Formats: sequence, C-alpha cells, structure tokens
Amino acid sequence: MERFFLLVLSCLGVSRVTADSLAAPVNVTIKALKANSAVVTWDIPEGDPVIGFAITQQKKDVRMLRFIQEVNTTTRSCALWDLEEETDYIVHVQSISMSGPSPLSEPLRFQTPKEAETQASKSKDEVTMEEVGQTTQLRAGELIIIVVVLIMWAGVIALFCRQYDIIKDNEPNNNKDKAKTSSECSTPEHPTGGLLRIPQEQQQ
Repeated sequence: MERFFLLVLSCLGVSRVTADSLAAPVNVTIKALKANSAVVTWDIPEGDPVIGFAITQQKKDVRMLRFIQEVNTTTRSCALWDLEEETDYIVHVQSISMSGPSPLSEPLRFQTPKEAETQASKSKDEVTMEEVGQTTQLRAGELIIIVVVLIMWAGVIALFCRQYDIIKDNEPNNNKDKAKTSSECSTPEHPTGGLLRIPQEQQQ
C-alpha cells in the first residue's frame, strides 16, 4: 500500500487528468468528528474498477489544499488529522483506476467543534458508562443480599421444625412419668388419697 501526502499552495488551483469511464464517488460523509480530526467516508458506483482514492482538503476561504492519495486499496474511508477547532473545511473525493482519477465528488462542507465541547462529550460518555457499571454492581449486591436472607430464613424454619419434632417425641414420655409419679404418691387402702376413716368397732 502506497500513501502520498502533498500539501499544495496555489492561487491557480490544481489541474488533474480524469478518466471518462470512472464515475465520481457518492454519499461522501463525515464521521467521528472532533476538534482536531475527522473521518471521511464514501461509496463508489458498482462495477467501477477502482484501485485507490484521492482526497482534497481545503479550509473555507483559504487557497491552501491538502492532497491525500492512496492506491492498491479498496478502503472507503480516510482519516483527516491536524485540523483546527471551530474551522470550516471543504472536502472532495476522487476514485482512482488504472486509467486515471475520476471526476471530483460533490463538495462536502463541515465544521470542527471546540475542544471543550469534545471533552464535555467524552466526559458525558464516560459518566454514562460509569453509571451503568455502578447500576450493575448494585443489582449484583441486591441479589446477594436476597440470597443470604432466604438462606437464613430456610435455616430458621429448619431449626424450628427440628425442635418441634423433638418436643413432640418427648411428650408421651412426659405423660408416662406423670402417671407413674401419681401412682407412687397414693396409698393401697386409699388410692385416691384423702382422710383415713376409723372403723365403727373402734368408735364404739
């Protein structure tokens, strides 16, 4: 891949030989626009034997051109760098074939933003991602707390059921012990207790 960068200062313009059979690129747009850089993208008509591209970059109302050319590539985008903030630019794109370059595309005009605006947008994106991370952490913490509470409740219920079974199993033994104790406290003549009766012969 060969890349040539040419900065031309000219008051007469730049002359080019164009290939009649090659159509100009279409849908030229600017993406990833920042204060000091941008990316220009384009499409080419289907069937054109394109082997590279050429881009002219110019400040508005300034007779200075930056010429970027790249061959042996099928890429449809190119990065623009060393731009000035709050500056208007005009960009043209040409396709290159074995017979020469195509006509210039329709001019694309764009303005770079302020550096402060770029930083503010970046900070906003970073804050948004940080908030998403914090929300995810909070949800994970809530789930952990819920699981721990459920395990504790399950343990309390299991312990209660175990104690209830133990009490239920010991209840018949307690009844037997009570009956035995009551039998030992009563006398043979008076099983139910109470006052002793004196025989009538002794009373006479």
